[in-house]
Amino acid sequence: QVRLVESGGGLVQAGASLRLSCAASGRAFSSFDMAWFRQAPGKQRELVAAVTGGGSTNYADSVKGRFTISRDNTKDTVYLQMNSLKPEDTAVYYCAAKSTGYSAYYIWGQGTQVTVSS
Repeated sequence: QVRLVESGGGLVQAGASLRLSCAASGRAFSSFDMAWFRQAPGKQRELVAAVTGGGSTNYADSVKGRFTISRDNTKDTVYLQMNSLKPEDTAVYYCAAKSTGYSAYYIWGQGTQVTVSS
């Protein structure tokens, strides 16, 4: 089973950048599809960005052009580079994983808080 541990959250001002990391432990990281979700207070969890085992990516419209998801299979780590942060990006960010072919993400990290002040 894959275990996920996020890091890199914090408090920043609007316009700043942050990079989140998600370290995976367990088997066959490279075969898993990986994603970042976020959940703001009072809102549903939403998909921010995803990267397949083959490297294909997709993004929520709200972060396109500002966020970049990447993975390093030699380090079993997925990253989320967040630039031009806005107060509305404030949320708990979660790393998630699923085996290719599954429709839903079923392995979750504990989350890391990102707070963007105006």
